[in-house]
Amino acid sequence: MSHTKAIAQVEELLDRIGKPLKPYLPIIARFLLVVTFLEDSVRMCTQYSDQKFYLRKHRGFATYMADVFLITNVSIMVACSCLAIAKRHTEVAVAGLFSVVLMQGFGYGLIFESSFLLRALSITGGLVMLLADAMAGKSKKSIFAGIPQLNDENMQSTYLQLFGRILLVFLFMSFIFAGEMTIARGIVALIAFVGCVMVVIGFKAKWSAGMLILFLSISNVVLNNWWSLHHLHPQRDFQRYDFFQNLSIMGGFLLLVNMGPGGLSMDEKKKNF
Repeated sequence: MSHTKAIAQVEELLDRIGKPLKPYLPIIARFLLVVTFLEDSVRMCTQYSDQKFYLRKHRGFATYMADVFLITNVSIMVACSCLAIAKRHTEVAVAGLFSVVLMQGFGYGLIFESSFLLRALSITGGLVMLLADAMAGKSKKSIFAGIPQLNDENMQSTYLQLFGRILLVFLFMSFIFAGEMTIARGIVALIAFVGCVMVVIGFKAKWSAGMLILFLSISNVVLNNWWSLHHLHPQRDFQRYDFFQNLSIMGGFLLLVNMGPGGLSMDEKKKNF
């Protein structure tokens, strides 16, 4: 009982600390979610000739096809990112950004690389959470005379939240299973694993998502500090790419913190008892 009371007190304290940020959390989450696409569009524009050379030399693209590929990617990323941030035509924005993930995976030949695949799955989870948020917003508007109605949007949002939670944690598989296992790494991996399980089953989902955001924030700054590298360093662009992708995954977790885990979760089932 004292253990439960202590957890409740910690949750209440965190609620008070986070209350001033709560009104701004959705826009912050949506911006972070698409920031990797915005950064990627800037990189494609500023390194256009290098990108085009790579596609022609190493991926076998014809000159005009390389141009079409780059221009299409930049156009979709900018347009759909703006729609996502503005919370307009979210279905179109999500479909467009997901198509970019697929195009770049196949276009650059990365689709079967484990690092890219895990990140792509986590970013897709964030996009799914964005879609669930939009559908949940629609279901709230379908309240008549103060009585909530069970509709397709509400059910779809519930299943999408579950699917999004599952996909979001894939990035942490690389932290848990990759690399040489030491005592320190084992402890970190265990904490990350517990947090991932809690997110997937929806148990204390907001706080476990917050814990994973903190974990990802620290590791992102430590491991992907691209700003400390010389601008000609060969790893600079790779680290910058990973850094902004991690920010986007954090945006997906922030959406989870903001909207909750949904009906298919232990947190929701506990309310019925």
